[in-house]
Amino acid sequence: MNTKQLKWLSYISCLVMFLATLGGSVVTKTESGLGCGNDWPLCHGKFVPAHTIASLIEYSHRAVSGAAGLLSLAAFVAFWMYRKQRRDLQIYSFLALVFVMVQAVMGAMAVIFPTSSAVMALHFGFSLIAFASSVMLVLGIREDEARENGKQPAPTKLYVSRGFRNLTWFATAYTYIVVYIGAYVSHTDSAGGCTGWPLCNRELIPELSGGVGIAFIHRVAAALLLILVATVGHFAYRKHPGNREIRSLGVAATVLILVQVFTGASIVFTLNNYEVYLFTSLAHIIVLAALFGVLCYMSVRTWQLSRNKDGRAQ
Repeated sequence: MNTKQLKWLSYISCLVMFLATLGGSVVTKTESGLGCGNDWPLCHGKFVPAHTIASLIEYSHRAVSGAAGLLSLAAFVAFWMYRKQRRDLQIYSFLALVFVMVQAVMGAMAVIFPTSSAVMALHFGFSLIAFASSVMLVLGIREDEARENGKQPAPTKLYVSRGFRNLTWFATAYTYIVVYIGAYVSHTDSAGGCTGWPLCNRELIPELSGGVGIAFIHRVAAALLLILVATVGHFAYRKHPGNREIRSLGVAATVLILVQVFTGASIVFTLNNYEVYLFTSLAHIIVLAALFGVLCYMSVRTWQLSRNKDGRAQ
Protein backbone atom coordinates (compact mmCIF):
# COMPACT_ATOMS: atom_id res chain seq x y z
CA MET A 1 0.00 0.00 0.00
CA ASN A 2 1.25 3.51 -0.77
CA THR A 3 1.13 6.52 1.53
CA LYS A 4 -2.14 7.82 0.12
CA GLN A 5 -3.91 4.51 0.70
CA LEU A 6 -2.54 4.25 4.24
CA LYS A 7 -3.67 7.82 4.90
CA TRP A 8 -7.25 7.09 3.85
CA LEU A 9 -7.30 3.87 5.86
CA SER A 10 -6.20 5.83 8.92
CA TYR A 11 -8.86 8.49 8.21
CA ILE A 12 -11.67 5.95 8.02
CA SER A 13 -10.42 4.09 11.09
CA CYS A 14 -10.22 7.36 13.06
CA LEU A 15 -13.72 8.42 11.99
CA VAL A 16 -15.31 5.11 13.01
CA MET A 17 -13.32 5.14 16.28
CA PHE A 18 -14.68 8.62 16.94
CA LEU A 19 -18.24 7.42 16.28
CA ALA A 20 -17.68 4.52 18.69
CA THR A 21 -16.42 6.89 21.40
CA LEU A 22 -19.30 9.28 20.80
CA GLY A 23 -21.76 6.40 20.75
CA GLY A 24 -20.60 5.26 24.17
CA SER A 25 -21.30 8.73 25.51
CA VAL A 26 -24.76 8.71 23.91
CA VAL A 27 -25.46 5.38 25.61
CA THR A 28 -24.46 6.89 28.96
CA LYS A 29 -26.31 10.18 28.54
CA THR A 30 -29.53 8.47 27.40
CA GLU A 31 -29.21 5.71 30.04
CA SER A 32 -29.41 3.07 27.32
CA GLY A 33 -26.69 0.82 28.75
CA LEU A 34 -29.22 -1.92 29.46
CA GLY A 35 -31.22 -1.32 26.29
CA CYS A 36 -30.40 -4.92 25.35
CA GLY A 37 -30.87 -6.26 28.86
CA ASN A 38 -27.99 -8.34 30.19
CA ASP A 39 -27.40 -10.09 26.85
CA TRP A 40 -24.19 -9.77 24.86
CA PRO A 41 -23.47 -9.90 21.93
CA LEU A 42 -27.17 -10.53 21.18
CA CYS A 43 -29.84 -8.04 22.20
CA HIS A 44 -32.65 -9.54 24.29
CA GLY A 45 -31.62 -12.89 22.82
CA LYS A 46 -32.03 -11.72 19.22
CA PHE A 47 -29.65 -10.78 16.46
CA VAL A 48 -32.05 -8.02 15.36
CA PRO A 49 -33.50 -6.45 18.51
CA ALA A 50 -36.94 -4.97 19.13
CA HIS A 51 -37.14 -1.41 17.85
CA THR A 52 -37.11 0.46 21.13
CA ILE A 53 -35.06 3.64 21.40
CA ALA A 54 -32.79 2.22 24.12
CA SER A 55 -32.13 -1.05 22.30
CA LEU A 56 -31.40 0.74 19.01
CA ILE A 57 -28.93 3.09 20.69
CA GLU A 58 -27.15 0.30 22.54
CA TYR A 59 -27.09 -2.13 19.61
CA SER A 60 -25.94 0.57 17.16
CA HIS A 61 -23.09 1.38 19.53
CA ARG A 62 -22.10 -2.28 19.60
CA ALA A 63 -22.13 -2.45 15.80
CA VAL A 64 -20.01 0.69 15.41
CA SER A 65 -17.57 -0.53 18.08
CA GLY A 66 -17.25 -3.81 16.20
CA ALA A 67 -16.50 -1.92 12.99
CA ALA A 68 -13.92 0.17 14.85
CA GLY A 69 -12.23 -3.02 16.01
CA LEU A 70 -12.09 -4.49 12.51
CA LEU A 71 -10.73 -1.27 11.00
CA SER A 72 -8.15 -0.99 13.78
CA LEU A 73 -7.03 -4.52 12.98
CA ALA A 74 -6.79 -3.66 9.28
CA ALA A 75 -4.76 -0.50 10.05
CA PHE A 76 -2.49 -2.44 12.40
CA VAL A 77 -1.72 -5.08 9.73
CA ALA A 78 -1.27 -2.46 6.98
CA PHE A 79 1.11 -0.22 8.92
CA TRP A 80 3.19 -3.12 10.22
CA MET A 81 3.53 -4.47 6.69
CA TYR A 82 4.05 -1.25 4.73
CA ARG A 83 5.61 1.18 7.21
CA LYS A 84 8.33 -0.95 8.79
CA GLN A 85 10.67 2.05 8.92
CA ARG A 86 8.17 4.09 10.97
CA ARG A 87 8.07 2.45 14.37
CA ASP A 88 5.98 5.30 15.77
CA LEU A 89 3.16 4.70 13.28
CA GLN A 90 3.26 0.99 14.02
CA ILE A 91 2.94 1.71 17.74
CA TYR A 92 -0.03 4.06 17.20
CA SER A 93 -1.86 1.38 15.22
CA PHE A 94 -1.05 -1.21 17.89
CA LEU A 95 -2.34 1.02 20.72
CA ALA A 96 -5.55 1.76 18.83
CA LEU A 97 -6.18 -1.96 18.35
CA VAL A 98 -5.36 -2.93 21.94
CA PHE A 99 -7.46 -0.23 23.60
CA VAL A 100 -10.48 -0.64 21.33
CA MET A 101 -10.45 -4.31 22.31
CA VAL A 102 -10.06 -3.48 26.01
CA GLN A 103 -12.93 -1.02 26.01
CA ALA A 104 -15.11 -3.49 24.08
CA VAL A 105 -14.48 -6.20 26.67
CA MET A 106 -15.19 -3.76 29.50
CA GLY A 107 -18.40 -2.70 27.77
CA ALA A 108 -19.50 -6.31 27.45
CA MET A 109 -18.71 -6.97 31.11
CA ALA A 110 -20.70 -3.89 32.12
CA VAL A 111 -23.74 -5.34 30.35
CA ILE A 112 -23.43 -8.83 31.79
CA PHE A 113 -22.31 -7.93 35.31
CA PRO A 114 -23.11 -4.92 37.56
CA THR A 115 -20.27 -2.39 37.32
CA SER A 116 -19.33 0.53 39.56
CA SER A 117 -19.26 4.15 38.39
CA ALA A 118 -15.48 4.22 38.89
CA VAL A 119 -14.99 1.29 36.51
CA MET A 120 -17.37 2.77 33.92
CA ALA A 121 -15.41 6.03 34.02
CA LEU A 122 -12.28 4.00 33.31
CA HIS A 123 -14.10 2.37 30.39
CA PHE A 124 -14.54 5.81 28.82
CA GLY A 125 -10.90 6.59 29.52
CA PHE A 126 -9.77 3.51 27.59
CA SER A 127 -12.02 4.35 24.64
CA LEU A 128 -10.50 7.83 24.60
CA ILE A 129 -6.98 6.37 24.45
CA ALA A 130 -8.08 4.22 21.49
CA PHE A 131 -9.42 7.30 19.71
CA ALA A 132 -6.33 9.36 20.56
CA SER A 133 -4.15 6.60 19.11
CA SER A 134 -6.12 6.72 15.87
CA VAL A 135 -5.76 10.52 15.80
CA MET A 136 -1.99 10.15 16.24
CA LEU A 137 -1.96 7.66 13.37
CA VAL A 138 -3.72 10.19 11.12
CA LEU A 139 -1.39 13.04 12.09
CA GLY A 140 1.65 10.79 11.72
CA ILE A 141 0.83 9.57 8.22
CA ARG A 142 -0.03 13.14 7.17
CA GLU A 143 3.41 14.20 8.37
CA ASP A 144 4.91 11.33 6.39
CA GLU A 145 3.08 12.47 3.26
CA ALA A 146 4.18 16.08 3.81
CA ARG A 147 7.82 14.96 3.95
CA GLU A 148 7.46 12.98 0.75
CA ASN A 149 6.01 16.07 -0.96
CA GLY A 150 8.74 18.34 0.41
CA LYS A 151 6.35 20.37 2.59
CA GLN A 152 7.88 19.29 5.92
CA PRO A 153 11.51 19.98 6.94
CA ALA A 154 13.80 17.05 7.62
CA PRO A 155 13.30 15.89 11.23
CA THR A 156 16.98 16.25 12.13
CA LYS A 157 16.76 20.00 11.51
CA LEU A 158 14.09 20.48 14.19
CA TYR A 159 14.50 20.46 17.95
CA VAL A 160 12.53 21.08 21.13
CA SER A 161 13.91 21.40 24.64
CA ARG A 162 13.52 18.70 27.24
CA GLY A 163 11.79 21.22 29.49
CA PHE A 164 9.08 21.83 26.90
CA ARG A 165 8.84 18.09 26.26
CA ASN A 166 8.29 17.42 29.97
CA LEU A 167 5.70 20.20 30.21
CA THR A 168 3.79 18.67 27.30
CA TRP A 169 3.94 15.21 28.86
CA PHE A 170 2.66 16.54 32.16
CA ALA A 171 -0.20 18.40 30.45
CA THR A 172 -1.21 15.24 28.58
CA ALA A 173 -1.15 13.07 31.71
CA TYR A 174 -3.08 15.67 33.67
CA THR A 175 -5.66 15.91 30.87
CA TYR A 176 -6.33 12.20 31.25
CA ILE A 177 -6.90 12.68 34.99
CA VAL A 178 -9.40 15.47 34.29
CA VAL A 179 -11.07 13.22 31.70
CA TYR A 180 -11.49 10.51 34.32
CA ILE A 181 -12.96 12.94 36.85
CA GLY A 182 -15.37 14.25 34.20
CA ALA A 183 -16.45 10.72 33.31
CA TYR A 184 -16.97 10.00 37.01
CA VAL A 185 -19.19 13.09 37.25
CA SER A 186 -21.29 11.72 34.39
CA HIS A 187 -21.55 8.17 35.69
CA THR A 188 -22.51 9.32 39.20
CA ASP A 189 -25.09 11.81 37.84
CA SER A 190 -23.28 14.65 39.59
CA ALA A 191 -23.50 17.17 36.75
CA GLY A 192 -26.21 19.06 38.64
CA GLY A 193 -24.18 19.19 41.84
CA CYS A 194 -23.03 22.72 40.99
CA THR A 195 -25.64 25.17 39.72
CA GLY A 196 -24.47 28.40 38.16
CA TRP A 197 -21.11 29.18 36.58
CA PRO A 198 -18.30 29.97 37.33
CA LEU A 199 -19.38 29.86 41.00
CA CYS A 200 -20.77 26.63 42.40
CA ASN A 201 -24.18 27.13 44.00
CA ARG A 202 -23.30 30.85 44.30
CA GLU A 203 -20.31 30.02 46.47
CA LEU A 204 -16.61 30.22 45.75
CA ILE A 205 -16.04 27.04 47.76
CA PRO A 206 -19.27 25.08 48.40
CA GLU A 207 -19.86 22.29 50.87
CA LEU A 208 -17.77 19.45 49.49
CA SER A 209 -20.11 16.50 49.90
CA GLY A 210 -21.82 14.10 47.52
CA GLY A 211 -22.45 15.27 43.99
CA VAL A 212 -21.53 18.86 44.87
CA GLY A 213 -18.03 17.82 45.90
CA ILE A 214 -17.52 15.67 42.78
CA ALA A 215 -18.71 18.44 40.42
CA PHE A 216 -16.64 21.11 42.21
CA ILE A 217 -13.45 19.03 42.09
CA HIS A 218 -13.99 18.61 38.35
CA ARG A 219 -14.37 22.37 37.91
CA VAL A 220 -11.18 23.13 39.82
CA ALA A 221 -9.29 20.45 37.87
CA ALA A 222 -10.62 21.87 34.58
CA ALA A 223 -9.58 25.42 35.51
CA LEU A 224 -6.04 24.23 36.23
CA LEU A 225 -6.06 22.34 32.92
CA LEU A 226 -6.97 25.55 31.09
CA ILE A 227 -3.94 27.31 32.57
CA LEU A 228 -1.65 24.37 31.88
CA VAL A 229 -2.66 23.83 28.24
CA ALA A 230 -2.59 27.57 27.53
CA THR A 231 0.96 27.62 28.89
CA VAL A 232 1.94 24.74 26.61
CA GLY A 233 0.38 26.56 23.67
CA HIS A 234 2.23 29.78 24.53
CA PHE A 235 5.64 28.12 24.65
CA ALA A 236 4.90 26.01 21.57
CA TYR A 237 4.20 29.13 19.53
CA ARG A 238 6.71 31.60 20.96
CA LYS A 239 9.73 29.32 21.39
CA HIS A 240 9.55 27.38 18.12
CA PRO A 241 9.32 29.90 15.27
CA GLY A 242 10.86 27.48 12.76
CA ASN A 243 8.72 24.48 13.68
CA ARG A 244 5.36 24.84 11.98
CA GLU A 245 4.12 21.49 13.25
CA ILE A 246 4.71 22.19 16.95
CA ARG A 247 3.30 25.71 16.64
CA SER A 248 0.16 24.40 14.92
CA LEU A 249 -0.33 21.73 17.57
CA GLY A 250 0.10 24.34 20.32
CA VAL A 251 -2.46 26.65 18.74
CA ALA A 252 -4.89 23.75 18.21
CA ALA A 253 -4.56 22.64 21.85
CA THR A 254 -5.15 26.20 23.11
CA VAL A 255 -8.22 26.73 20.93
CA LEU A 256 -9.65 23.36 21.93
CA ILE A 257 -9.22 23.97 25.67
CA LEU A 258 -10.99 27.34 25.33
CA VAL A 259 -13.87 25.70 23.47
CA GLN A 260 -13.86 22.97 26.10
CA VAL A 261 -14.42 25.53 28.85
CA PHE A 262 -17.26 27.06 26.85
CA THR A 263 -19.00 23.71 26.29
CA GLY A 264 -18.51 22.82 29.97
CA ALA A 265 -20.24 26.03 31.03
CA SER A 266 -23.00 25.36 28.50
CA ILE A 267 -23.75 22.03 30.19
CA VAL A 268 -24.50 23.84 33.46
CA PHE A 269 -26.92 26.26 31.80
CA THR A 270 -28.79 23.55 29.88
CA LEU A 271 -29.32 21.01 32.64
CA ASN A 272 -33.06 21.73 32.77
CA ASN A 273 -33.54 21.24 29.03
CA TYR A 274 -32.75 17.61 28.26
CA GLU A 275 -32.56 17.90 24.47
CA VAL A 276 -30.18 20.86 24.57
CA TYR A 277 -28.23 19.30 27.46
CA LEU A 278 -27.67 16.15 25.44
CA PHE A 279 -26.25 18.24 22.60
CA THR A 280 -23.95 20.36 24.82
CA SER A 281 -22.67 17.35 26.79
CA LEU A 282 -21.83 15.48 23.58
CA ALA A 283 -20.13 18.60 22.17
CA HIS A 284 -18.08 18.72 25.38
CA ILE A 285 -16.95 15.14 24.82
CA ILE A 286 -16.13 15.72 21.14
CA VAL A 287 -13.86 18.66 21.95
CA LEU A 288 -12.29 16.74 24.82
CA ALA A 289 -11.48 13.79 22.56
CA ALA A 290 -9.88 16.09 19.98
CA LEU A 291 -7.84 17.88 22.67
CA PHE A 292 -6.53 14.65 24.15
CA GLY A 293 -5.60 13.33 20.71
CA VAL A 294 -3.67 16.50 19.86
CA LEU A 295 -1.83 16.47 23.18
CA CYS A 296 -0.93 12.79 22.84
CA TYR A 297 0.54 13.36 19.41
CA MET A 298 2.33 16.47 20.63
CA SER A 299 3.84 14.43 23.46
CA VAL A 300 5.25 11.90 21.01
CA ARG A 301 6.60 14.56 18.66
CA THR A 302 8.28 16.52 21.47
CA TRP A 303 9.92 13.30 22.65
CA GLN A 304 11.20 12.60 19.14
CA LEU A 305 12.39 16.15 18.51
CA SER A 306 14.04 16.53 21.92
CA ARG A 307 16.53 13.83 20.89
CA ASN A 308 17.80 15.65 17.81
CA LYS A 309 20.17 17.97 19.68
CA ASP A 310 22.41 15.06 20.55
CA GLY A 311 22.50 13.90 16.93
CA ARG A 312 20.45 10.77 17.56
CA ALA A 313 18.05 9.52 14.91
CA GLN A 314 14.37 10.25 15.30
